[in-house]
Amino acid sequence: MRAAREVFSELGYDAATFQAIAIRADLTRPAINHYFSSKRVLYRDVVEQTNAKVIAAGIAKAREATTLLNRISAFFAAAMDAESTDRSAAAFLVTSVLEAQRHPELISEEHDALRSSREFVKWAVDEAIQRGELSTDTDIPAIVEMLVAVMWGMGFY
Repeated sequence: MRAAREVFSELGYDAATFQAIAIRADLTRPAINHYFSSKRVLYRDVVEQTNAKVIAAGIAKAREATTLLNRISAFFAAAMDAESTDRSAAAFLVTSVLEAQRHPELISEEHDALRSSREFVKWAVDEAIQRGELSTDTDIPAIVEMLVAVMWGMGFY
């Protein structure tokens, strides 16, 4: 999975091949085909695993915090922890957002990192308004998009 994540993030979905992934994983191409019937199946599995490792873990950690700033900080900290153990995770997540624009069929709604992070930020902003951290006249869509842009901008960086 790590080899596939690296190849997909370096070459993009279209240019990635089972052969390139097999070489990176020190396996044979038929060995990969044994477990994954197509590149799309492999890609979706990599998306699902990476989202669970980074996005879902970040959201779970952030839900333990009690303020908007602490929630966003906890999300970043969890993502950075995941990145420190697997440098390909953040690169893949960023490229998966771009690939989803080119190939919408590759990403399921359940495993869409951009959608998941946007939903998390909206929840955190709504909670901040309810607790009085942000005023009730806050432009929720604008602040959510700004925070999501910051989050994904850090990923691109």
